[in-house]
Amino acid sequence: MEHHFDSELSTLKEKLLTMASHAEAAVNQSVQALANRDLELALRVKNDDNVLDRFEVEIDDLAIHLLSKAPLASDLRFVTVAMKISQNLERVGDEAAKIAKRARDLSKEAPLNVNVDLPKMAALALGMLKAALDSFVNRDPAAARSLIPRDKEVDALNKQINRALTERMMSEKESIPRCLHLMIATRSLERIADHATNVAEEVVYLCEAQDIRHAGKAKG
Repeated sequence: MEHHFDSELSTLKEKLLTMASHAEAAVNQSVQALANRDLELALRVKNDDNVLDRFEVEIDDLAIHLLSKAPLASDLRFVTVAMKISQNLERVGDEAAKIAKRARDLSKEAPLNVNVDLPKMAALALGMLKAALDSFVNRDPAAARSLIPRDKEVDALNKQINRALTERMMSEKESIPRCLHLMIATRSLERIADHATNVAEEVVYLCEAQDIRHAGKAKG
């Protein structure tokens, strides 16, 4: 019975890691489609979003099945954390699909020459997501904790880009639709960084049995 449980637990981890790989690829491709005005790639990312939806359902089904059989507190934590991480990965996929939709629409418009550091913001959000997933794979709570403060940098860059786009819209009315597409894309990148933070917090809980989700927020 214990061997069977361990085998199912390994299957759960493998499904979660495969899902993580798909989510990371979706973000990479959506950002690439946006940067390169690649309509075909944007459409592919949008069409592939249901893959992550299916993974979330499969992981939830297996996790619920395992919850009643978990012999140790650490196993119980792993199963519940797996469910929460898969939920965050599904939402990362949703945000990637939103970026892809904006990339699709922008690819049909004239290029917008605006001085905003969207590639930097994308690199920061992607870096956080990769670091969060690596911390889960390596069971490394210190690495998970260290990436959490980087979310503030993404938030600050999002505000900076939005200010620049707002100024552009005020001075050039015909740029408004294209600027709004970029604003929505940066908002999605900011949310991807939030989901990476959530994953990192779950890794800390998994490894240390400590919930740090709201630590320090009351003083803010």
